[in-house]
Amino acid sequence: MHNNYYMLQQLTVELEKCLTGAVVSECFSQSRDELIIHFETHDKPFFIKASLLPDFCCLSFPEEFNRARKNSVDLFQELIGLQVTGVRQFTNERSFSIQFADYAELLFKMHGNRSNLILFTKGKPVSLFRNHLAADIEINLDSLDKSIDWSKEAFIQNINHLNKHYFTFGNIIWSYLTLQAFESKNEAEKWNLIQDVKQKLEQPTFYIAEFKGQLLLSLVEIGQPIHAYASAKEALHHFYNLHARRSGFQHEKDSLITRLRTQVKNGEAYLKKTASKLTEIEADDHYKLWADLIMANLHRIEPGMKKVTLEDFSSGNPVEIKLKEDLNAQKNAAIYYRKSKNHHIEVEKVKEAIERKQQELTKLNKWISDIQQIEQAGDLKLFLRTEGLATHNSKKEEPLPYHEFEVQGFKIWVGKSAKHNDALTQRFSYKEDLWLHAKDVSGSHVIVKYQAGKTFPKPVIERAAELAAWHSKRKTESLCPVIYTPKKFVRKRKGDPPGTVVVEKEDIILVEPKL
Repeated sequence: MHNNYYMLQQLTVELEKCLTGAVVSECFSQSRDELIIHFETHDKPFFIKASLLPDFCCLSFPEEFNRARKNSVDLFQELIGLQVTGVRQFTNERSFSIQFADYAELLFKMHGNRSNLILFTKGKPVSLFRNHLAADIEINLDSLDKSIDWSKEAFIQNINHLNKHYFTFGNIIWSYLTLQAFESKNEAEKWNLIQDVKQKLEQPTFYIAEFKGQLLLSLVEIGQPIHAYASAKEALHHFYNLHARRSGFQHEKDSLITRLRTQVKNGEAYLKKTASKLTEIEADDHYKLWADLIMANLHRIEPGMKKVTLEDFSSGNPVEIKLKEDLNAQKNAAIYYRKSKNHHIEVEKVKEAIERKQQELTKLNKWISDIQQIEQAGDLKLFLRTEGLATHNSKKEEPLPYHEFEVQGFKIWVGKSAKHNDALTQRFSYKEDLWLHAKDVSGSHVIVKYQAGKTFPKPVIERAAELAAWHSKRKTESLCPVIYTPKKFVRKRKGDPPGTVVVEKEDIILVEPKL
């Protein structure tokens, strides 16, 4: 109701008293939907701030306004230096104009998302504030006044569609009448209620209140009152500021909830994917079977064999097992026992990751529920600090250039991209770290972090090589050669493309690509 005809009718009376004789010294905009008009009066500067946002159109009257040095543009320069001669309220219309000397007139058309400011010279529109509302250039000031027949005869004649007849009331007034059980009244009682409302609107108190979850400025008592004012200008200014604060709080709250819901969605997708991976891993525990079959059939495995076919204990089906030809049967079995152990470790790691993610989702959903209950900006700030969700203006932390794995207590870092490979090898690794890469193809740099006084265990090297093979062009091959060497033997030449290095000394290991 802050742009209702009755509100503007009271406002224009106040504006005429304080603006008549004032001179425009500035008229400028610092944002797309906001215009500032600076008047010089006999007493002190007077400002009108017209905020014409599509979802919230409102006037306010700041006591002072410091113009920004940048991103500010002068508008309606024809008004500069002109003196205000009067303020005109159009009858039964949500529009008024400020009249100036030299037959200039600035129309304030307060029509919600179609609000606009139009400059007239000698009664003809010459420029618009919101140029996309092109039809406004055709407005005729003399056609803006509208009439309403307030007689009882007209009331009776329009008894079945009073909301259309009394079109200036607006939704808030009809909500107020509904709360007075208007529809259940007889004809005489309805007439009396209409007269009572009309009197309140013509001699109002201005209420800022909460009604149906919305902040509103009303000329009748409705909802939960917050403030009451005798001045339309004062009420409108405080309403604008309170709405701006609440809108900012609501925007921050909604943005935070949206961000947390995105994290929940991503977390649920991670759980689904990881649970599927766990099922696949658990079903693929064949290493122990292979090791047991080798140990049960030592007499059938001869030195130099590359593979052997043995019968499954339970089904009797043939099982083909690859062998390292330079190792005897017992050592081949030992390799598969070790792989089986690592497989079980991997299963436990995946289970732990799923449990951590489930706990994280529980926390995220609780945060969302708690934030939805917060109604005050101060309470939201306290919650954010308490829960460690407060954002800072400091530079955003750069994400790490690698994925991390761990085997037998050794950290294995896998570069995320060619650019990240450079960062991993040049900035995040040290000369004693072990460096790996799939041989003769593009792929991720892999680093095994050195631990003082310890040599790199062969299972750790094999696992790192498997990851290097997987994150390379050879990931679909059955076996992949991977080079490895201390990082001190890896260097990058100036001008080389991202991820390109020179390796001065290397060993080679043949592994199955595996994530």
